[in-house]
Amino acid sequence: MKHPTSRMLHAYWNGLRGARAAPERGEIEPGEIRHVLADSLILEIDAASQAATVRLAGTRLCALFGAELRGHSFGGLWGEAPAADPWRLVEVVIQETAGVVVGLVGVTEAGETLDLELLLLPLRHRGKTQARVIGALSPAVIPTWLGLRPIVALRTVSLRILTGEANAALAPLAAPPPAANDEPGPERRKRFVVHHGGRA
Repeated sequence: MKHPTSRMLHAYWNGLRGARAAPERGEIEPGEIRHVLADSLILEIDAASQAATVRLAGTRLCALFGAELRGHSFGGLWGEAPAADPWRLVEVVIQETAGVVVGLVGVTEAGETLDLELLLLPLRHRGKTQARVIGALSPAVIPTWLGLRPIVALRTVSLRILTGEANAALAPLAAPPPAANDEPGPERRKRFVVHHGGRA
């Protein structure tokens, strides 16, 4: 996770869950994550119809898309013809009971682009682990056009699963940047990165 908002929300979520796979929705206290609320969201999941609906969205998140996102389809944020299926991201979270970190590029109608980081984490709700997801969608920088020219489409560029179990990992849609100690050259293999702390 690169963005401070993602790290703060993950740390809060991880502290709440303890030894469990996921904390309860009712345990989330907005006052305790007030510094990340502007970029945060909660999704309502209908696994049977493969649908995720935004139930709550922070003010900066709504400003990025130029609309109140409550009640909107999560997948609709990617635009009309996404290159990758947004439901895949939610499915990993609810099926593996693990968090995901997603690298995105947002695009405006004027063709301006903005790097974003999406964090999605599972929540239990009324005894179910496939009903709610909490997350954050944070811009790498605050654009000067925030609130003036909304993002109209998202492009997924990378995906990493936050789990301690390597066999639950899903290959990223794009290779992560090479680490400082990676050997350069065209022969270096693409690989995914696994972060511990996703599943108890």
